[in-house]
Amino acid sequence: MSGLRVGVDIGGTFTDLVAFAPDGRVTTHKILSTPRDYGEGIIGGLAALLAGGNGPVTEVLHATTVGSNTVLEGKGAKTALITTRGFRDILEIRDLRMPVLYDIGWTKPRALVERRLRLEVTEKTRPDGSVAVPLDRASLAPVLTMLRAENVASVAICLLHSYANPAHEQAVARMVRAALPDIAISVSSEILPEIKEYPRTSTTCINAYVQPVVRAYITALDARLRAMGIDAPLQLMQSNGGLASAAFAAHSPAHIVESGPAAGVVGAAALARRLNETRLITFDMGGTTAKAGLVENGEVLRTEAMEVGGGVMAGSRLLVGAGYMLKLPAIDLAEVGAGGGSICRLDAAGAPKVGPHSAGAEPGPVCYGRGGTAPTITDCNLVLGYLDPGGLVGGGMRLDLGAARAAIARDLAEPLKRSVEEAAHGMLRLASATMMRAIRSVSVERGRDPRQFTMLAFGGNGPLFAAGIAAELGIRRVIVPPLPGVFSAFGLLVADAEHHARQSIRLRLDHADPDRITGILTDLAAAGAQRLLRDGFPQERQVFQRAAAARYAGQSSEIEVTLPEGAVSPSRIADLFAAEHERTYGFRAPAGEPVELMGLSVMARGLPERPRLPSAIPPLAQSVPASRKAWFPGDGWMETPVTDRSGLTDKRSGPLIVQEYDATCLVPRGMTAELDGFGNIRLDRI
Repeated sequence: MSGLRVGVDIGGTFTDLVAFAPDGRVTTHKILSTPRDYGEGIIGGLAALLAGGNGPVTEVLHATTVGSNTVLEGKGAKTALITTRGFRDILEIRDLRMPVLYDIGWTKPRALVERRLRLEVTEKTRPDGSVAVPLDRASLAPVLTMLRAENVASVAICLLHSYANPAHEQAVARMVRAALPDIAISVSSEILPEIKEYPRTSTTCINAYVQPVVRAYITALDARLRAMGIDAPLQLMQSNGGLASAAFAAHSPAHIVESGPAAGVVGAAALARRLNETRLITFDMGGTTAKAGLVENGEVLRTEAMEVGGGVMAGSRLLVGAGYMLKLPAIDLAEVGAGGGSICRLDAAGAPKVGPHSAGAEPGPVCYGRGGTAPTITDCNLVLGYLDPGGLVGGGMRLDLGAARAAIARDLAEPLKRSVEEAAHGMLRLASATMMRAIRSVSVERGRDPRQFTMLAFGGNGPLFAAGIAAELGIRRVIVPPLPGVFSAFGLLVADAEHHARQSIRLRLDHADPDRITGILTDLAAAGAQRLLRDGFPQERQVFQRAAAARYAGQSSEIEVTLPEGAVSPSRIADLFAAEHERTYGFRAPAGEPVELMGLSVMARGLPERPRLPSAIPPLAQSVPASRKAWFPGDGWMETPVTDRSGLTDKRSGPLIVQEYDATCLVPRGMTAELDGFGNIRLDRI
């Protein structure tokens, strides 16, 4: 069935929509987000997008931050935990990690489940799956009484070593469901059947905490879509970069907690494969945050654990503990609180600061004229002439240059005894330094040299900052894709359905049985194949990617390595691990050092009948001024050429401003800009 495929991405400032028509036409729309009710912004954006009568909608693909915001704001459901007697304080003990080593005033995040609602039952399973203490069903009676008396909305069930034998968890779930049929239930052996008690308990509790909120959001959005006459299935982006059905997301919302940032990197990976770019750093700067990721050989880099609710999101970073552990596959991203809406201020000592607080969509930057009073990064870009005072989103939102200039003068320039231009540019430099931390986190901290990569810049503000940041990091080429300001919504439309399955196994590879490893991988692939079949993907459109998590004996954390197709021996896994360990940490242990296999995983991917990425996205001609005055360090104010993307048919040198409906690209002196065959802007250092 042919029709429009629509991608919807909610950001902190704007909600972005992109539609692909069967004939290849691409339609976009950008609307301010509605934090009090995100569904309102989605429906308003869809109404505007479809106003031209573009045909029936056959797919709605959605990336949302509802899950992460629920954790961050502490607005989840009233949740209880049922666990093995003696283990209810695992959420307090955590893993003894803390993000600040020398701050005696630091306190760890409050547990998502308060202690009196962490309830215990009598049972015990050994690590090998054998039963040490049978489940005492009578011990569950006071637990059920407590759940009923406290009007608990959601319960997490996480018993000791249930990854090895889920029978006790399944029995408890049946009893809770029979006694309290309306309660939401999250079972750890279904959410995360893996070794390590704290990550498994924390992940299951996060799922339980957000499940009623996310389920209500998805149900309400689906009803609103149907009220508009859109009967297309709703699919949501997972944190790992794959699409999932609304039913799966409502049951297992922990998989979509970091749905929002993932879509742009998925789009970058699809574009990298088309352009044969083997090393790509993604730089996504929106209105609230900036995010960096890595794409190698056309595949996104993933992490097996991350933290949510800590203010900014980071993958496998060195200092953790500010948030809640979520041990599920996710695209490895580093995020910092620097976006177009980030507030620029002076601290108590008079030092300039940018973010992490943002003006968001309400009230927004001063220049939006919606009640904002604190200067932001967008205000700084406007007063320097980089943004068009005629307005954003094709002139649909006019900007108040005078108000922005007055706010910067009052709060920044006068206290610093600098000109408005110097103060504004200094704040942009400070924001750039913050964003470079994110890029170094996903490159240098993983043993990658950013100078060997190309940068792909998108987001509403990414193309404004990309060239300057690339120059600081020694990156010689920047690519700005078509539709940069709505590229995350674009990424939804080129994403594949994916299912990830993993099984814990702990054994030394020098003592491992190859047949056991092969058998586990075969079973995991078969489970993924069945899920893809249920999603409508026949066997000929299924592909699988296998991986192993390993560590040196005595280490406390593991590294995941991709396994080649076909039979793989234990020694081959050990060699792959040693090579990745050396790449990441700069060394490998001497030959003969025992390596432990900690888990095996399989990603099952469903391929579309036809390629989802268009062959090209030619730019549309737009009405832009021929030039405007812009301020550059060392040059001051100068008349700067302005063009739309379609005007880059020939190579042009900076300084130059490329103005589009959804973003503005700044080409500084010392760089050239030209259009490639796909429709990308390529910026190269001279």
